[in-house]
Amino acid sequence: MIFKPKTRQKAGGEGWILRLLLILMLIILTISILLPLIDLFVNAFQNQQKEWVGFAHFAKYLTTPSLSRSVWHSIYVSLMTTTISVTGAYLYAYALTRTGMSGKIGFRYIALLPLFAPTMMHGIALTYLFGNQGLVTTGLFGLLPGLDIQMYGSTGIIIAEVIYTFPQAFLILMVSFSTVDYRLYEVSETLGAGKWKQFFTITLPQSKYGLISSLFVCFTLSFTDFGAPKVVGGQYNVLPTDIYKQVIGQQNMSMGAVIGIILTIPAIAAFLIDRFVERRQKTMVSVKATPYQIKQSRLRDAVYTAYCTLIASGIILLILTVLFASLIKIWPYNLELTLKHYDFSNVSGGGLEPFWNSLYVALLSAIFGTAIVFVHSYLIEKLRIWRTVRQIGYFISLLPLALPGLVIGLGYILFFNRPDNPLHTLYGTVWIVVLANIVHFYSVTFVTATTSLKRFDKEYELVSESMRVPLYRLFFRVSARVSLPAILEIFVYYFVNSMVTVSAVVFLYSPAFKLASVSIVNMDDAGDVAAAAAMSSLIILANIVVRLIYEILSHRLMKRMEA
Repeated sequence: MIFKPKTRQKAGGEGWILRLLLILMLIILTISILLPLIDLFVNAFQNQQKEWVGFAHFAKYLTTPSLSRSVWHSIYVSLMTTTISVTGAYLYAYALTRTGMSGKIGFRYIALLPLFAPTMMHGIALTYLFGNQGLVTTGLFGLLPGLDIQMYGSTGIIIAEVIYTFPQAFLILMVSFSTVDYRLYEVSETLGAGKWKQFFTITLPQSKYGLISSLFVCFTLSFTDFGAPKVVGGQYNVLPTDIYKQVIGQQNMSMGAVIGIILTIPAIAAFLIDRFVERRQKTMVSVKATPYQIKQSRLRDAVYTAYCTLIASGIILLILTVLFASLIKIWPYNLELTLKHYDFSNVSGGGLEPFWNSLYVALLSAIFGTAIVFVHSYLIEKLRIWRTVRQIGYFISLLPLALPGLVIGLGYILFFNRPDNPLHTLYGTVWIVVLANIVHFYSVTFVTATTSLKRFDKEYELVSESMRVPLYRLFFRVSARVSLPAILEIFVYYFVNSMVTVSAVVFLYSPAFKLASVSIVNMDDAGDVAAAAAMSSLIILANIVVRLIYEILSHRLMKRMEA
């Protein structure tokens, strides 16, 4: 007799607990994502007295030259950044996947270093290199001919954004290049196709979805970034700095909401295109596909080694410049080494306390974010009840991917700062900052968790149910253990991004609880650039240490699982 377990879970005691968990999940997602967005949207159509004014604020923004100019500035900066970043990342990813050059592991890790730094640091590095007293401008303080480059304004923002978006494009394109079927190249060689023809007829078409995805990701990231324009933008206003001035400088929440909605438009477009690209790319790789086989070519390897060395050297130079500047007594007049800039007690940053606060917030965000994401992912992916509720939860979980950090922060001000809101007590506490971080980085971690859970056959749940094994035991003994590499990756992702983010928390921190990334902005505004460089160096160091610990634990875990 063949036993066929039911495909639906039973509605016993455990079944009702699961239903309550699903309801709780939907309530949490609604409160933390949907309701703040609704408040933001409604506020854009109201005046300061909460009276309905329709599209009056939008018309005022778009017809005021000093304000509407920021839209075109943002578009120009984003287009230039996207073109440069994606082109550079495409060649870099191609070099690491399609050539026999040595040092690939080192080049890969160096390319990811900008992810560990706040975007303000890129602007600070450019100031020390190309500012009025920069290393390049002065020719190493007079040792060489100087090179005068106007770094403040659009040029500085574009270069800083290229540094910021390059690792993102590189990671996407690395995955894209790994999906190509080598059999296509074998057939083309049999037909007599040359290298250039293979590139335009096979390599480029096969990597087109990754290319499209990286284009929209880079455009969105540069369009919505606040840190770099704040440091090197000068008088060159863009949308993120406009929303900051409206909310912080003028306390004009309605106009801030208008700019927030405008900021969200390209992000939503990128989100929809990225979802489309992901579905199409899944169908490109056959189970019969063979991995790419690299052929020997000394000239090709030498050219790409030189190119990767140039890019990697530029990234290392930026980081070393910031570190060097943080250790110099008075730049550029007194080059003695000192640690006085790491004593933040005499600058506007507020001492070393913001750094410890950031570590605390990052740790809380990583712990609670990882737990919430994985449990939510399990409920949506593995349960076989209330399909509609799970689909709604899945959609809301992906929504933060289309929301800039500034929009999340402003939405939280409008929603949690309302006196009639029962959750009003969260405003001004560390927990609203933690919640903003969890929501801001929720979608990427959610996709990571669901991808890991999809690898498990659904027979696990069916068999455990037939043997009357409680679902919580299956969750902890099987799903959580096997998904431990993904859980560690989610934890590190939350920690690193919570340390470097400024856009999502710049509206939410309280004067009594400053964060390191926000203190960098304050110190740079006050002219304490060396101290800002020192704080940036501490953030990079903390993130690198956490990443190294993750690599060690992940390596040991993989060995244990293989054994």
